[in-house]
Amino acid sequence: MLNPYAVQSEKLARRINQVYISMVQKTPRLFGAVYTAGQLYRKLPGRSPVYYANHRMVPVMQSYLAQHPADVVIMSHLYPAEIMTNMKNSGIPVPPTIFVSTDYVCIPFTEETDCDAYITPAPDLMEDYVRQGLSAQKLHPFGIPTSSRFASRMSRAEARCLLHLDAKKKYILITGGSMGGGGIRDAINSLIQASAERDDVELIVVCGSNKALYDQLMAESPAHTAVVGFTDEMATYMRAADLFITKPGGLSSTEAAVCGVPVLHASAIPGCESFNAEYFQSHGMSALCRDPQDIAAQAMALLGDEAACARMVERQHELLDGQAAARICALAEDMVAASR
Repeated sequence: MLNPYAVQSEKLARRINQVYISMVQKTPRLFGAVYTAGQLYRKLPGRSPVYYANHRMVPVMQSYLAQHPADVVIMSHLYPAEIMTNMKNSGIPVPPTIFVSTDYVCIPFTEETDCDAYITPAPDLMEDYVRQGLSAQKLHPFGIPTSSRFASRMSRAEARCLLHLDAKKKYILITGGSMGGGGIRDAINSLIQASAERDDVELIVVCGSNKALYDQLMAESPAHTAVVGFTDEMATYMRAADLFITKPGGLSSTEAAVCGVPVLHASAIPGCESFNAEYFQSHGMSALCRDPQDIAAQAMALLGDEAACARMVERQHELLDGQAAARICALAEDMVAASR
């Protein structure tokens, strides 16, 4: 795993990460505005500013690959794909390249990259990529890759035993993603109040790397609520939960579906997350809360509707099998073999 900007400067890599994280956590509407601007800009002729900004990374990445030869480069973000495309357009030989989309939409400027293969989240989304100008021959609808831990068949009882949770209670797991982004605080407040009114329901809040949120919740010590910081046990928490409430990030939503937990999407960051939420809801893999004021009522209603939850999990298993990573690895091996 490599952050390409860290090759040039750790300070640069941290600055780029901090700008993104701050925008997601504090001004999600601004992020939405930037995404919308990208959607509009992609209709104009010529390359995007993102392409030209990443041109400066060409000599840096060329030097890095010369010192660290690679058989194949797999990219899960637009920026490194832009870097590799700049290298190709500059006549610099590069290894076979694979771009992995991690949202259920063709994000702006994917079409101006020149990778050898593109992994799309689902077969019915391929048309969106073709409409934006990508070659159908390069598209592989393998899905978004997830850790094998999410595909394991650990039972809810086993997961609760590992986490020392009460087997008789109902648990709502809520997270804003790894960075705790979106309007997650309002949702948490509503759910804390609702769960406090029921003895059989408890809330588990995973704050991710949002330390401010974690410290605030720990100081308040809300009843019927367990507060967790950053954890690498998300698969276990999902399996232990009766309901998972999350912003509709592409990866976290896919992990939940592969895991097989009822999902209520809320607090979407405008942009690609809006498309993720619509895709999951329209395919019966999640419920969508459009009004943050209704999240507690909608969560409690869904928690009490076992039939609806069962249908949701059934659709998740029908559409997302958790084998995307294996298929991508097989493709990478074939591409490397063909390039020799």
